[in-house]
Amino acid sequence: MSFDMGPTGIGWLIVISLLFGVITQVVLGAGTRWMWLIGAGAWLIGGLFFSEVVFGTFTEDEIQPIIDGLALDESLLGGLLVGVPTVLLTWYVTRQRRIHPPIAH
Repeated sequence: MSFDMGPTGIGWLIVISLLFGVITQVVLGAGTRWMWLIGAGAWLIGGLFFSEVVFGTFTEDEIQPIIDGLALDESLLGGLLVGVPTVLLTWYVTRQRRIHPPIAH
């Protein structure tokens, strides 16, 4: 397996990253309106790192499926391991904090 990813592999990674970003915005979008971009970017970085760096030296016989240089399963794992904590941390930091405590009756 080579370290260069073709346009189809990059396209798949971008599409999966954008899907994660949209799901993130729908589920946790209350923190910031840019949550989709943060989630998609984190997934893209994690997926690219795991596919090309962590598992980049493996052969095609050792890992499957390979889509134009993209180790699909490994990129999904990298996206989860980087994307989910990044999104949860962003949500935690940007969530609305109550200024006044609730009024007790």
